[in-house]
Amino acid sequence: MESQNQPVTLTDQARALTRGLTARVGLALHRAGVHPDTITLAGLAVVAAAAVLIGRGEMLAAGVVLLAGLPLDALDGAVARAMQRQDRFGGVLDSTLDRYADAFIFSGLSYHFAVQGRFEMMLAALAALIGSFVVSYVRARAGEAGLSVKIGLFDRFVRVVIILVSLFVPALLDVGVLALAVGTNLTGLQRLWYVYRNIN
Repeated sequence: MESQNQPVTLTDQARALTRGLTARVGLALHRAGVHPDTITLAGLAVVAAAAVLIGRGEMLAAGVVLLAGLPLDALDGAVARAMQRQDRFGGVLDSTLDRYADAFIFSGLSYHFAVQGRFEMMLAALAALIGSFVVSYVRARAGEAGLSVKIGLFDRFVRVVIILVSLFVPALLDVGVLALAVGTNLTGLQRLWYVYRNIN
């Protein structure tokens, strides 16, 4: 049996660095009457807009839109904590819409490559989408079984960083998509192996 001690991920570090700011903004939004589910839905709308821009080949504009929408991904949870939300629907909604967001981005990339006749890169984008889903799915199912799984480099925060870099530096787009295609699937398998070794 392997140790179940989890590493401190880049996502954990980013949350720790921004926790104070997001808490203050979340409290202010709560006092202004903003509901956390509204922020979650707004975040998905921003990603959908970025996905359309990606499909049109407007990578820099898509990167700007995605970057501008990033705070929404943290603020819904901050507002929920400020209002001392008791029900669990918010977490389910957030996780579900995160999967839609992944699908939008990689669908936009797949369409972009397809209209260029670059079907090998279209398949790479689809492979990255599959890997992204597996990474999240293994963690969710393991959590239902009482096992926390954070291992592996390609968590959602790292995927977002790679996508943003690829959009802002289009010369790196192919490299970024290929890295995501390989890295997400390796992380998914790594998490599955961890669950196999540690599940009760």
